[in-house]
Amino acid sequence: MVRTGLDRLVSTGFASLAGRSLGVLCNQASIDSNIDHILDHMEPLHRSGFLRVKAVFGPQHGLFGHTQDNMIEWEGKADERRGWPVHSLYGEHRDPTDEVLDDVDLLLIDLPDVGSRYYTFIWTTALCMRACGRLGIPVLVLDRPNPIGGSRVEGTVLSPEFASFVGLHPLPMRHGMTLGELARYLQSEFYTRCELRVEAMEGWDRQMGFADTGLPWAMPSPNMPTVDTALVYPGGCLLEATNLSDGRGTTRPFEIAGAPWLDGHRFCEALNQTGLPGVKFRPIQFEPTFNKYAGEICEGCFIHVLDREAFEPAITAVALMQEGMRQSPDFAWNPPPYEYELQKLPVDVLAGNSWLRGEVESGTPVARVRQRFAEECADFASTRRKFLGYPLPTAR
Repeated sequence: MVRTGLDRLVSTGFASLAGRSLGVLCNQASIDSNIDHILDHMEPLHRSGFLRVKAVFGPQHGLFGHTQDNMIEWEGKADERRGWPVHSLYGEHRDPTDEVLDDVDLLLIDLPDVGSRYYTFIWTTALCMRACGRLGIPVLVLDRPNPIGGSRVEGTVLSPEFASFVGLHPLPMRHGMTLGELARYLQSEFYTRCELRVEAMEGWDRQMGFADTGLPWAMPSPNMPTVDTALVYPGGCLLEATNLSDGRGTTRPFEIAGAPWLDGHRFCEALNQTGLPGVKFRPIQFEPTFNKYAGEICEGCFIHVLDREAFEPAITAVALMQEGMRQSPDFAWNPPPYEYELQKLPVDVLAGNSWLRGEVESGTPVARVRQRFAEECADFASTRRKFLGYPLPTAR
């Protein structure tokens, strides 16, 4: 069984934190292997004076996941149970202010990631590292598994001119790294003033699926209910930039795609003929309860991943968008704003470039798009390799 950074800290009784005044960045999924939350571990240590929790920070969706949909801000308040101040990092501020860090001498970060560049918890971590570097406050990241594995990398690498809160720095859509590895990359390349330490995992292998870790799954965010969701998300999130439903408002977000103006059977027949590896598309009807097309009957597909090692989520999303465009003139790109970007099209913000939109619009064969993905990821590979804390699988 894998032991996370939190598990390792718990096993020592938090000995390395004795006497520290802490800021803690976490959310509802910051649990150990016994399904106990990090704040529940810290409460008796705080009461005894072993350590002091000065501030708690929560990312997008709230400390305990109360904001259901995406791009909904929230504001902090005192923790009613413990009396600790809780600060939102997805509201008026997306990075901690000097004032809220005033009494903190160590920022502890224990956040789940799902293996995709767009997941904002990465960038909340980055902004915290920037703030702490400026103030001379050390940062400790408790590492966790990448739930979709750490060996596969896919998609475009963000170009700096398309930086946003769904990608502040160059990173592939599916990055194949852990949050601890990402933090090392960010510290070395962008936040050199940040004093960083990573509490590594024990027993994690880069080829592990989440089920192989033996760890309990807790939803990292409200629309990430299962590991299957995380697996399709590096492609499925691109649909947020279109008028296709990405399945939000259903029980299987990102595994479902469609619209009221699609013919689900024709849609799936065409997708199944593309020969995409590790996946099959099943025609369905669905009625979202919120987000796009709430209360309307949509037709589309359920994305069945048959082989998680072969499945390519980003290229699958390209095929979905191309077929939606081919099937109906009603297909459209959503206009801005999107995740605090007011000018650029959301699809360009998510892609991290403008060329991918052009390839979808021109119907470029997915094999050619895949090759361009591979070239960008190969260019990033040497950078990524420097920060991997767990061995890459050996070639067979």
